[in-house]
Amino acid sequence: MDYKAIIKDIKNKQFKPVYALHGEEPFFIDAISDAILEHCLEEHERDFNQTVFYGRDSDPMTVASEAKGYPMMAERRLVVVREAQDMKDIYALESYCANPNPTTVLVLCHKYKSLDGKRKMVKELANTGLVFKSEKVRDYQLNDWIADYVKGIGYDITSKAASLLNEFLGNDLGRIVNELEKLSIILEKGTRISDIHIEENIGISKDYNNFELTNAIAARDTLKVFQIAHYFERNPKDHSIIAIISTLFGFYSNLMRIHFLPNKSPDAVASALRVHPFVAKQLMQAANLYPPKVLANNVAVLHEYDLKAKGVGNATFNDGELMREMLFKLMN
Repeated sequence: MDYKAIIKDIKNKQFKPVYALHGEEPFFIDAISDAILEHCLEEHERDFNQTVFYGRDSDPMTVASEAKGYPMMAERRLVVVREAQDMKDIYALESYCANPNPTTVLVLCHKYKSLDGKRKMVKELANTGLVFKSEKVRDYQLNDWIADYVKGIGYDITSKAASLLNEFLGNDLGRIVNELEKLSIILEKGTRISDIHIEENIGISKDYNNFELTNAIAARDTLKVFQIAHYFERNPKDHSIIAIISTLFGFYSNLMRIHFLPNKSPDAVASALRVHPFVAKQLMQAANLYPPKVLANNVAVLHEYDLKAKGVGNATFNDGELMREMLFKLMN
């Protein structure tokens, strides 16, 4: 069951007696717990029927005792444990989870790591409540996730704009959603969000980032490559040579894989590389400009400058100088 379906049930007042929300991705845990806090009780019911604990300052006995209480002038009680991963011996809630109070909604927000699925408490919750594992969105899935989220709030987004958010914010879903919410304040519903909207309203430049550098290298646009490199050199804190090397290694690796795929149709390439079909077509065009021998040489160049950037065989050049020298070799 995905988080959207869970939130839909919550909005329809269909509650489980216990929610165990756990895993590495905090965004989904926050989204579900926030929905429960908003819809479980009416505002006038909260003073006497809502309790929020923090794992570090609570214990299983106190939480269970609170959850066993009955609602006062309301249909249900709500007990939320934030940062439940910090609670000592959370599995001591096993007996309560086996037989939870039907008039209480207990929410355990166990962030950044998973509960032990082998423990009896977790197994009991599969029958008496709801266990939701919040997993990180994989890098290759992030553009599609952004597009799906944007569609869900009544907008559209270009592939370039989604990639721009992806590159600058990574898979920090909370930050991505926060920036998109800012855009939703100033853009009309139904607007197709472009890289121009991102640049003008979020402050991410479409011209000077690793995404555009990779595109310029893919097109063998030497002039633009060195325009971007010049900008990077003037802003070294925001553009690490190590991050650039990592991005280019992934790019060249994908081109090499394309050369040796038995089926080079766009759909087959997209499936093999786990990228959007639009991105697959762009990579296929770049592969035509980079034969395998050149790609092998360029990967060797990246390896050389990765070592130099880490101080191996380099005592004089700074990162900006290394980057320009590396890009010169890659483009020639």
